[in-house]
Amino acid sequence: MASQRKVAFITGASRGIGRGCALELARRGFDLVLTARTVTGAERYEHSATVKKSATGPLPGTLEKTAAEVRALGVDALVVKLDLSIRADWPAAIDAAMARFGRIDVLVNNGRYIGPGHMDPFEDTPVELIEQMFLCNVFAPLHLIKLCLPVWKRQGGGIVINVTSSAGDRETPAPIGQGGWGLGYSMTKAAFNRSVPGLAKELRQHNVAVIGLMPGFVGTERMAVELGEFGFDASKALPVENPGRVCAMLATARDPMFFTGRDVYGPTFFDEHRLVSFE
Repeated sequence: MASQRKVAFITGASRGIGRGCALELARRGFDLVLTARTVTGAERYEHSATVKKSATGPLPGTLEKTAAEVRALGVDALVVKLDLSIRADWPAAIDAAMARFGRIDVLVNNGRYIGPGHMDPFEDTPVELIEQMFLCNVFAPLHLIKLCLPVWKRQGGGIVINVTSSAGDRETPAPIGQGGWGLGYSMTKAAFNRSVPGLAKELRQHNVAVIGLMPGFVGTERMAVELGEFGFDASKALPVENPGRVCAMLATARDPMFFTGRDVYGPTFFDEHRLVSFE
């Protein structure tokens, strides 16, 4: 039976920006489909011997924990394991969402490749690993959008919010490991960023808004626990509630088509609209 509330489907919702978006959408009354690799926290990912460094250790946050937090806010939540690198997971997750709620109103493409070697210099990075990053960061979100499109055409519209990055627009002068990021991240974010205006142009006829949300420098759990050694100072970062509230505002905009094709810079948007807690 279809949900009486609007439904948001979020990738990478076990922690970080995805969790921040989930909490703020819940406060706006959305039922949620929460997806990621880490369902209960028992999952572990093996490090590859073919790369120099890894940043994949166990971190705070699970889908079950996020689900408990949003349910406490009075909405329903479906937990679905979704590994963006596993193609079979993509349609299975959409099917599970439709079976539970009968609708999807907002798709938040927040998840990306995190794994061995994603912060290594190019010389130490197998090109196959960069191909894997394209699979997770570009192709998986495109497939999820395409899987949702028949639903949105039946419903009369929908919203895609792609969490983009300035790394796709400009390269940091800092070296890898000293505040710089891996080549694969820059390349895949550039492709992901560029998908927003192109998809917006094509999907406007179906009343589907495609919006980029550039969150800025956000202090996620991974940032705090793991990325200090790579030159990132989490003490100077924004809280996850910042992009979360921007995401919620875009998802509930009176006319989301006003924003379609745009890449909204979260920190500025947050300040301009005086986004405060909805609690």
